Amino acid sequence: MTYKPPNGASGGAPPAGLAALRRANLSLVLRELRDHKSLSRAHIAEATGLHRATVSNLMAELLERRLVREVGVEHVGAVGRPRRAVALHGAHVGALGMEINVDYIAVHGTDLSGRILVERRVAYDAMGSGPDSAVRRLGLVAEEAVEAMRRAGASPAGIVVAVPGLVDVVRGVVTLAPNLYWHDLPLADQLSSLLSPLRVPVRVDNDANLAALAEYTSGVAAGTPYLVYLTGEVGVGGGIILGGELLRGADGFSGEVGHLQVDPNGAQCGCGRIGCWETKVGLAALVRAAMPEQAYGLPGMPVPDPGERVADLARGLASGDRRMTTAVAQVGEWLGLGGSILANLFNPRVIVIGGYFASLAQWLLPHAQDQLQRLVVAAPAAQCRFVASTLGFGAASRGAASMVVSDIIDDPTTIMDSSPRPVPH
Repeated sequence: MTYKPPNGASGGAPPAGLAALRRANLSLVLRELRDHKSLSRAHIAEATGLHRATVSNLMAELLERRLVREVGVEHVGAVGRPRRAVALHGAHVGALGMEINVDYIAVHGTDLSGRILVERRVAYDAMGSGPDSAVRRLGLVAEEAVEAMRRAGASPAGIVVAVPGLVDVVRGVVTLAPNLYWHDLPLADQLSSLLSPLRVPVRVDNDANLAALAEYTSGVAAGTPYLVYLTGEVGVGGGIILGGELLRGADGFSGEVGHLQVDPNGAQCGCGRIGCWETKVGLAALVRAAMPEQAYGLPGMPVPDPGERVADLARGLASGDRRMTTAVAQVGEWLGLGGSILANLFNPRVIVIGGYFASLAQWLLPHAQDQLQRLVVAAPAAQCRFVASTLGFGAASRGAASMVVSDIIDDPTTIMDSSPRPVPH
């Protein structure tokens, strides 16, 4: 399988107008199949409004590219001609999502139909390593993931990397990631250079935006058209779904909710400002209050996987540790206060909390929901509720992989042929 960038041109191509129409129709068919387990050609024609002959012609191309497969026969009614059903396939087409955060790198690799090929999280001190070392480590993890996917029979058609900060998506530049101490880092170009032998396109996006997409498509509140997602990491970010669409803002920098000022007399944030919301509810703030002997940034203290820190907290809370209980109650109240600001601004139906928030939800949410209901202004906003994500710390990498899949479905002609690419030795 080879991959062609979406805007690439090739000799002997049909006229631009016809090619664009065909791409749009191929995409229309794949989107219909993505939303259903299987469909007959006749059902696809009825659902899309395309002529049956057109659907048959499109299906022939998709079968040749191995993006769909025939899965059996549908019998409609007692009499009538049986209909041959097709389903989304693409087992040879991979999508690799990655996330780099303060204390870990996560990967989530799937094929086009969503079959998980690789999923792992590696503890890594990205905050203390500097951008050059972090990018090199990210490249090594990516190479390992790509090899694992190819052993499973799928060659990645793209890689999307999630980063906790402001990202210029078009250029692939991390404009500012305060908790990583990154400024104007051309991450897409640097990672592409490291991975050049693999010939896989690389994109970069904000972690909370990608996690919000994952929640909207496959999370606990999937399909909710007005939804806010909150990361629960060392820092805090937000992804906002309005009317079923991701809100990016004029420059693509929306969702930096962790830097709302909630306490003018509070602590200094990694962004340089005072009293940001993440200084009250980020994992670093909770660890500092609940387990000060394990606080982030202590000299000589190794950076464990965030899941290990959260597991320690959960055990202490379950045993009734007074210091931990007090710290979590305070974080829950600040979580509810910030959530009320978002509810007043965007009027979502749900605020999905991810990362460590979700892991400690049974202790956090009673305090947060009380504050939310007390501080919302409009009565309908009181219908908004906090819900805990079931995607864990892997939400952003999962959303990153789904973005690669969406790119392929938007333009299936990027998949040029069905021949497998050999694994490099």
